[in-house]
Amino acid sequence: MTERPLALLAVLMCALAFSTACQGGDVKIDRSPLPAVAAPPYICGYIPLKAVELMTGVHDPLIRGYFDLTISGGLGDGECAVYRRDGDRLKVLQVSLTPGGYPGEVEEQLEGGASPLPEVVPGAVGYYFRRAGGENNAAFSTLVRGRAEINVQLEMGVGGRDNAADVVALMRLIAPKLITDASAPSASPSPTPPVSPPASPSGRTASPTPAKG
Repeated sequence: MTERPLALLAVLMCALAFSTACQGGDVKIDRSPLPAVAAPPYICGYIPLKAVELMTGVHDPLIRGYFDLTISGGLGDGECAVYRRDGDRLKVLQVSLTPGGYPGEVEEQLEGGASPLPEVVPGAVGYYFRRAGGENNAAFSTLVRGRAEINVQLEMGVGGRDNAADVVALMRLIAPKLITDASAPSASPSPTPPVSPPASPSGRTASPTPAKG
């Protein structure tokens, strides 16, 4: 008779231990850096899902949006939004490509305290920053080349991760795919060479005929 209560107690203790372990697993922070190389599967055609899951902490997220790199004179346009599946399905990340960028915006943000992006795409400039106060572990990054602009908006990051480093790393992964040749600053036109006066029948260079007064 005594063995049954003891066995039941052992089962209950195991169940409690398992429940505690599960709860601990729910809050475990994955501090792995984002991949250095973009690899499938992709969301919206260009953004590595693994990177998105790491920086948002959301696995199998809801995805909305797409990119079209053939419109706006080849500069491309579009956006990709990432949402949680539970509760109110809050938006945690948005990446947008627009044909309305200008380098002066970057200069203004840098003067305002943002940090400069390292070189991601030749001829491009950019900045990144974390939201003041660390609210929602949010961080943002912008890259501009010519009139093409990419924005990474991490609206809800993972606590305990370097959220600013995450938006920089994601920009490194996606910008080479989303920035097209059409966004490259055009080369300045070559100066027109001077036109030589026509040669005379004798082989000598003809002198311009003075205008008659």
